Amino acid sequence: MLVQTSRTPYRTADRELIGIRHAEAAREFLRLHPAFAETPLLPLASLAAELGVAAVHVKAEGGRIGLGSFKPTGGIHALGRLIQARAAERLNTPVRPADLPSAAVRQIAGDMVFACASAGNHGLGVAAAARLFGAEAVVYLSDGVAASFADRLARQGARVERFGADYEASMAEAAAASARNGWHLVSDSSWAGYTAIPLDVMRGYTVLFDEAADTLERSSGPASHVFVQAGVGGLAAAAAGYLRDRWGEEFKLIVVEPVGAACLGASARHGRALRITGAPTNLGRLDCKEPSLVAFELLARLADGFMTVSDTAATDAAARLAAKGAPTSPCGATGAAGLFRIAADPAARIALGLDAGSRVLLIGSETATP
Repeated sequence: MLVQTSRTPYRTADRELIGIRHAEAAREFLRLHPAFAETPLLPLASLAAELGVAAVHVKAEGGRIGLGSFKPTGGIHALGRLIQARAAERLNTPVRPADLPSAAVRQIAGDMVFACASAGNHGLGVAAAARLFGAEAVVYLSDGVAASFADRLARQGARVERFGADYEASMAEAAAASARNGWHLVSDSSWAGYTAIPLDVMRGYTVLFDEAADTLERSSGPASHVFVQAGVGGLAAAAAGYLRDRWGEEFKLIVVEPVGAACLGASARHGRALRITGAPTNLGRLDCKEPSLVAFELLARLADGFMTVSDTAATDAAARLAAKGAPTSPCGATGAAGLFRIAADPAARIALGLDAGSRVLLIGSETATP
């Protein structure tokens, strides 16, 4: 585990990127979806007792908008913002989120095409958002993505295109097709010159942390430790930005990655965003070899540590959570696997201040059967 002993405090510049006000703004768009509702925060008292801590809560995102993961929060917010801006320009008048269902705005949205690449839940989020607002979604899948996932995308109204042997190839084609056709590329990762839309995706994710914080503050109090799994880092960066704004500097935020795809930890060690090579991992939605630039820049300052877990540890953690009434997939349980590893290591517990008074927040980021 890499413990960031030189972590810097949350700054005004960080608050401009991601914080409390962004959750409030994102919720205005999410409320437009008829299936939007707060997801449960599950208290696991018996698990807390086994781990020797005061409380463990799991934010259960499997039921979010009926799509099986937290990802629609990002897609709806990002597409809503893009359509809002286009409509304000075309109509020459301010457009509020509440105006998006109007006939005039839906007509404008109907001429807009949003493209993305996906190996998992991001494509469903973009497809659902396009369907909600009356736009078109084109989702690029690599050859290895299951046909059942393509069928789920089609049921959301997306046009599915197959390209390449892996996610990187499908992402490159989504970007190239967007440039050729004048589409809007909606990626959940960012790179130099492309940060605004991924940042709006991340800002949508803050809604789940806003909900969790509200519930915790009404019950056991703010978390002292937050373990969040990461692929490119968007969910973890949303946790860092929002919760630092709300809870300050006292809690510990630990980013947990698969052993074979630890791009954030490697980047933190070298002080810059890196593309890595790694061993194969079955944690497909976390199998990312290069971090989102804007996410990494936040986490490099605001996370307390980076650690890795094996595929087996994540699978075992999913089974353990399911037995306690909080089912999620191994990807969704990867943060929990990090907690279990730290809790079993006396030296690591001391290093992170994990003790009998600790209150832990975990994110069950998707359904057990994605």
